[in-house]
Amino acid sequence: MSLPTTLLGDGLHVSALGFGGMALSDVYGATDPDDGVRTLHAALDAGVTFLDTADVYGTPREGTTGPSGTNEELIARVLADRRDEVALATKFGITGQVGSGVTPTRGDRDYVRQACENSLRRLGIDTIDLYYMHRRQLDVPITETVAAMAELVAEGKVRHLGLSEVTATELAEAAAVHPIAAVQSEWSIWSRDIEAHVVPRAAELGVGLVPYSPLGRGFLTGTVTADRVAQTMLSKQPRFAEHFDANQTVVDVVREVAAELDATAAQVALAWVYAQGAAYGVPTVPIPGTRSAHRVVENAGAVSLRLSPDQKARLDAAAGLVQGGRNFSFATDDWISSGRE
Repeated sequence: MSLPTTLLGDGLHVSALGFGGMALSDVYGATDPDDGVRTLHAALDAGVTFLDTADVYGTPREGTTGPSGTNEELIARVLADRRDEVALATKFGITGQVGSGVTPTRGDRDYVRQACENSLRRLGIDTIDLYYMHRRQLDVPITETVAAMAELVAEGKVRHLGLSEVTATELAEAAAVHPIAAVQSEWSIWSRDIEAHVVPRAAELGVGLVPYSPLGRGFLTGTVTADRVAQTMLSKQPRFAEHFDANQTVVDVVREVAAELDATAAQVALAWVYAQGAAYGVPTVPIPGTRSAHRVVENAGAVSLRLSPDQKARLDAAAGLVQGGRNFSFATDDWISSGRE
């Protein structure tokens, strides 16, 4: 099976739907690595060949505090046989553990180079297709970090550069140093703050958008339960922990549209992301994550799903029903771009 491709910035072609690998590690609860490998193979078989990971995703290693890289090692098992099929994205910059409540960052030149070498080793590859700055070290100029990343491109260790959760101003400053292929930020029916500044600037600069959590960390699918929330890092986000019941009204709208289209809620939520990207004139490739092979195939069905103007308007309006911000309570407000705009 194949999917259409999308041209992001800087000449980077990827499958029109990507796969977010974080869920295959123990971030949202215990996982089986062998199951993760099977899911990744199913993604490639379904034409979802744009795989996304990060050095910080994975199970913490005993006696260490920095990025474990176990998610990269999991993906390496698939790359060993199918590297030529994959556009591989990974990230650096967060030096604590995801979900730990401790979120230090580094963006100095020495760390950028060290992180890249470590990722290449864990992934078992010579070149990273898309290398993201995961989060900024705020007391290091972004131009300094991107200049270090650009050295990696010149050396052939990285093909394209990306940035995650940057402001519009930071994106422009970075793009003045080196072409930026993509910005990865949270974007979905219930997370739309980047539309104020970041999305228009990306369109202006010819930079693609790679929305993470396009399904609202699963909430928009209607499959997330309160019990699951209580057992994972989701319990640290107010819209899950404090406003779980109230936010079901958003899911109700998604389900109504899904019934009209004979589609699933997940497909409708992804179709909205594609429609919103088109409305802003920015190439958009969402990267939903899942542990389930059949969900990968389901999500791929969103690529060809089209919303009517009325359906799109109703989904747009659902954003006004959301209660609680998208930032996690354990992180400072400047952890996401809207906190620095």
